[in-house]
Amino acid sequence: MARRSDHTREELWWLAINASRKVVEKEGLRGIRARQIARDIGYTIGTLYNLFDDLDDLIMQMNGETLDQLMQECSKVELTQNPNMDLERLVHCYLSFTHENPKLWNAIFEHKLPEDRPVPEWYSEKVSRLLALIEHALAPILSGRSDAEIHQHARILWMSLFGMTVLEGSGRLQEGETSLMLAKTLIKTYVDGLKNAP
Repeated sequence: MARRSDHTREELWWLAINASRKVVEKEGLRGIRARQIARDIGYTIGTLYNLFDDLDDLIMQMNGETLDQLMQECSKVELTQNPNMDLERLVHCYLSFTHENPKLWNAIFEHKLPEDRPVPEWYSEKVSRLLALIEHALAPILSGRSDAEIHQHARILWMSLFGMTVLEGSGRLQEGETSLMLAKTLIKTYVDGLKNAP
């Protein structure tokens, strides 16, 4: 078994995150066990809990890395000031990522923190950065609106899209439906509605 001195704290953190991702990719979130992760990286469970508060923290950190990877991919989309086109491009990037990483993406909505434990601020900030991409895409048709209103519209689209991927991932869409098809309809309807709103 490796000794703690074999790796820096940052290296150990990444070892644990990557080991957790491999388990999820193979078995889904239900496969995550702290002792197994510790064995996989060659350290004791005590070392693992020196890196993370508990198993929930480990999973949140792993999910945070998934959000960072999605952000990295979506940031490559060049915005053109055409809301329909920009949102469709962002959605295509988003769906490509979730289709390529289905179990890692599922882990984000499958994991539930205890009711008395708030979502960490750092995690909320990662979601906010993704929402900001949608806000920027919507900006050309929301000039003069408050930041709060723009943010709300971005959240509505984000949650709608998130719901579509959840339904698709659980096989609950109707035959012939895809999340991409539904998302394109949502974008057109929503953007047209905003354009025509007083």
